[in-house]
Amino acid sequence: MYYAVISEDVEDSLSSRASARPAHLARLNALKDEGRLLVAGPHPALDTPEPGDAGFTGSLVIAEFDSLESARAWADGDPYVEAGVYKQVTVKPFKAVLP
Repeated sequence: MYYAVISEDVEDSLSSRASARPAHLARLNALKDEGRLLVAGPHPALDTPEPGDAGFTGSLVIAEFDSLESARAWADGDPYVEAGVYKQVTVKPFKAVLP
């Protein structure tokens, strides 16, 4: 089943994001290589794909896991969590309907 990992950043997270980004992307690429990643990306702080110094307000990952518990465990192991980028992470089951 798919699960949505919805993360909200702390204020001024851009520098912490930058330092943890390679490890964060490596984990996402591992999910992609396993065929389990539906979509992933950040929420820009401004209404533009490149928000510059304004940075991001959070992230969304939708990926396939065996259970809610395994999805939560994966989310808890995100390098952005360890780096203090996220102030809150919510994990919910997700049912893909369209397209």
